[in-house]
Amino acid sequence: MESEAGERNEKSGAARSLLREFCGLNQFIRPRYNASFNPLPYSMAEVHHETAFFFGHVQGVGFRYSVLQVAREFEVSGFVSNLPDGRVHLETEGEAGEVRAFITAVEERMHGYIRKTERSEQRRNALFEGFEIR
Repeated sequence: MESEAGERNEKSGAARSLLREFCGLNQFIRPRYNASFNPLPYSMAEVHHETAFFFGHVQGVGFRYSVLQVAREFEVSGFVSNLPDGRVHLETEGEAGEVRAFITAVEERMHGYIRKTERSEQRRNALFEGFEIR
């Protein structure tokens, strides 16, 4: 009786181990619509980085949550946060085309709230993994 229970525990432990290994191997194979997509170990690769500041009626209207939803449609990482002066700050990185399309999509989605956008871009080592609201 004890040997059957021990055998079952070994099998379930092996299954859990396989599952962990499988999930670990698939950390770089994620669906396109995942805000935490990270196809490369970015800490060693240069990526396109953009900083954007949104001016207007951009706080208290679900702006950051909407940005997070849009981020799930692109292969980008970074964050969005409110600033004390009423602006929203967005930092994002990834492939240049994805990052530019992402920020344009944010501007289109939230156009009724944005009065002005200031953007700057550069190439640098990746700093972010996933996308979050701060």
